[in-house]
Amino acid sequence: MQRRRVVITGIGAITPVGHNVAQTWESLVGGVVGVGMISRFDTDNLPVRIAAEVKNYNPEDHFDHKEVRKLDMYTQ
Repeated sequence: MQRRRVVITGIGAITPVGHNVAQTWESLVGGVVGVGMISRFDTDNLPVRIAAEVKNYNPEDHFDHKEVRKLDMYTQ
């Protein structure tokens, strides 16, 4: 079997506790909790009302409008 090399050229993170690696790490080390009541949509008819939402994130800061319309929230 031939060994293949892997090269990591960068790291990125958009999480409920930070919108980049530095913010996320600082929040994790500082004990910040990213879980709370769901605010993005109505949960009255759902059994779950708590989630780890990414707040204050605008996908159009990273993708063009046409691309945003094609992508699901979890891939943006």
